[in-house]
Amino acid sequence: MPIPTTRAILADLVGFDTTSRDSNLPLVAHVEAFLGRYGVESRRVYDETGAKANLWATIGPKDVPGLILSGHTDTVPVDGQDWASDPFGLEERDGRLYGRGSCDMKGFLAAALAAVPSMVAADLARPIHLAFSYDEEVGCVGVKRLLEVLQDEPVKPAFCIVGEPTLMQVVIGHKAKRSIRVTVRGRTCHSSLAPQGVNAVDYAALLIVRMREIARRLAEAGAVDAAYDVPYTTAHTGVVNGGTALNIVPDLCRLDCEFRVMPGEDADALVDELQAYARELEAEMQDVAPEAGIEVDVFAGFPGLETAPEADVTVLAKRLAESNGHSKVAYGTEAGRFHAMLGVPTAIVGPGSIEQAHKADEYIEIAQLDACDRFMQRLVDWARQG
Repeated sequence: MPIPTTRAILADLVGFDTTSRDSNLPLVAHVEAFLGRYGVESRRVYDETGAKANLWATIGPKDVPGLILSGHTDTVPVDGQDWASDPFGLEERDGRLYGRGSCDMKGFLAAALAAVPSMVAADLARPIHLAFSYDEEVGCVGVKRLLEVLQDEPVKPAFCIVGEPTLMQVVIGHKAKRSIRVTVRGRTCHSSLAPQGVNAVDYAALLIVRMREIARRLAEAGAVDAAYDVPYTTAHTGVVNGGTALNIVPDLCRLDCEFRVMPGEDADALVDELQAYARELEAEMQDVAPEAGIEVDVFAGFPGLETAPEADVTVLAKRLAESNGHSKVAYGTEAGRFHAMLGVPTAIVGPGSIEQAHKADEYIEIAQLDACDRFMQRLVDWARQG
């Protein structure tokens, strides 16, 4: 049968709307069928609802440590974005391929799948594993269920490459993240009687100021690593909702905030610090209204990644990418989970630029896909030689 190109496979993958809020099962079924045509078995690891699944497949021997190619199938929404073309129809313009997920990160998935015929024909001495996940865009949560299953496998993979867009450069570190939703419940009353109520917005504002103080402290006296574009831990409040009218003391306010934490600093300790301050404020609130309170919920998060420049996976990734350099990034990936949960040394290498991710008219350069194809062929050669 004719060998499909990376571009053709990418067009198929972009055609599936796999926004994180929706099911990815149609895409998973498509990939299963593709792998099946080459005699490659795969298995699903579902979420708790059965509406989404990770996909795991192995090409080559199962009793030898090999390498994982990891990527997520979900994308961010296109809602409210002004696209010049159909976001779910791959379109070429000026050496670029436009479509939602073309860069983040279906381009990498397409290159991995396009290499499957070569993998199958190569009689590999080491296996190459494909790990395609769901719900990466909402906190790298979907891959956790896959990793829980893989923890029980008798042979642990030797290495993992996560194909997030890095312009095919080797990335060996990223920050940890904790996403926090704070719910402040006060007591409402007419604003002319404000001291008789507990203003939830006021107390939420105090928590926001505390986040800002923590951010300033970490920037001035926290861990520093110049390899990052933002070389220190950050704290940030992104969403605030509270109040109904000016003449009503609000009894409810919610805010979403986050910590992006440098390796070597304790992300959970920062959450604990915010929680402790919330308890101080809560005691003050309850002096007026015993029913008042503050809930601090860590609704998402992932570990950081810190792979040594001299680690075997770093050396291998540079060889496959034909690159001598390495860097670290502020954004998060599933790489930290592979290392933390599975103990597999991990690096990040993938086609496209993170600058194009999540935007209207997201694109990947055809030259980047070509470079990723060459990466995959060198990987097949490495796995064949053992």
